[in-house]
Amino acid sequence: MTWMQWYNGLEKPSWTPEPSTIGLIWQILYPIILLTFCFVFVQAFRKKVSWKVALPFVINLVANLIFTPIQFGLRNLPLAAVDILIVWGTILWMVVSVWKHYKWVAIAQGPYFLWVSIATVLQLSITWSNR
Repeated sequence: MTWMQWYNGLEKPSWTPEPSTIGLIWQILYPIILLTFCFVFVQAFRKKVSWKVALPFVINLVANLIFTPIQFGLRNLPLAAVDILIVWGTILWMVVSVWKHYKWVAIAQGPYFLWVSIATVLQLSITWSNR
């Protein structure tokens, strides 16, 4: 069974966005993520900010990148739920860590945080409904 057949067979809340909508949202968010994360990493390499500031960005990037393989490759809903909670929590950590250095980077995480908040509730709902 393909990942799409598997996903379509899961019990999901009625408000679950269509996969094409989810894809569109990520297409909008990824350029913001790319710009802000690269900026923070460059500033850390230049020693303009401590790596403590960049650490939540690194953890978030890894957690974000492994979500899809966990969810759709391994088809492991509980592990994907833990992963998205890490993504969500590290966004908050990112905002707090970068705020005093680059407020614009912190503010730019707003749409990312909003979407991941919705996605986290969705993931937790799907995980609970399919236990």
